[in-house]
Amino acid sequence: MSSLPQHLDLHLIRILYLLLVEKNVSRVALKLNQPQPSISASLRKLRELTGDPLLVRGARGMVPTQHGESLLKPAKRILDETESLFVKKSPFVPQEEARTFHIAAPDYLDSQFLPNVVAALRRGSPNSRVVIHSLGGGVDYIRMLSDGDMDLVIANWDEPPAHLHISKLFEDPIICTMRADSPYAKRTASDAMTIEDYLTLPHVAPSQMLPGYHGVIDAFLERQGMQRKVAVESAYFGLIPYMLTQTDLVLTTGRQFMRFYEKTLPLKSFTVPVKFPPMRFYQLWHERVHQAPEHKWLRDQVSAAAKALVQK
Repeated sequence: MSSLPQHLDLHLIRILYLLLVEKNVSRVALKLNQPQPSISASLRKLRELTGDPLLVRGARGMVPTQHGESLLKPAKRILDETESLFVKKSPFVPQEEARTFHIAAPDYLDSQFLPNVVAALRRGSPNSRVVIHSLGGGVDYIRMLSDGDMDLVIANWDEPPAHLHISKLFEDPIICTMRADSPYAKRTASDAMTIEDYLTLPHVAPSQMLPGYHGVIDAFLERQGMQRKVAVESAYFGLIPYMLTQTDLVLTTGRQFMRFYEKTLPLKSFTVPVKFPPMRFYQLWHERVHQAPEHKWLRDQVSAAAKALVQK
């Protein structure tokens, strides 16, 4: 079997297709705005490449040979597929399409944020599937974004990775909270905690998961030459507020995160005597999905949910 000719270009395939459709060299020359001798030369080249006359004289002009007829559909498919490479992608119609969106997020977000994101995605694209991933220890979210295993990461960093696309979602001021009937809470006003109190009280903190990730509080203290007393570390951040109700522990976290728990648990919040910057939450994504219509839509839904959260 002979190998595919290296000089078989797209223009020649287009001429082949038009010759088989029009069955007339002159009409093909007019369609392509080329001189007739040029099309005739191309036909000779095609005959040489295929080893077949392709077009022969019939009772009413030229007609394709059997082999020529067999080349019509493959030639059209090649032309159509080539055109699709350079046609602008059609817009994403969320109500009609079914996609799977992979989102990674920590569990210390506002309790309503991710539920609101999921609700918006379900309303907007009911046939799509949403997969929420945790950001646990050993999760290489940068690799997962670049490999396509993850579409979007929502979290907070002191310095987000520079090579990823980033969009700020919201800020959450830092507070600390503890059991309302603990001896310290009963004798101290909400705005009267001192730096000495803060550093010597026993703290509960999330376990270190990723560099620069859950260590935002302690990293800031270290830069200020301070260190708090962390008595308990927990990988289950959502359970920490319940730990507070039975211990003397103090939790430092975002105000929005605590709003839900303050309504149902006997907790008291304090103004932190250390001037922590607010927790800044972002959504991060890779260049590979930056222009994709469905991913633009996804990011818009996340941004809208964040905006609604801040306005409450």
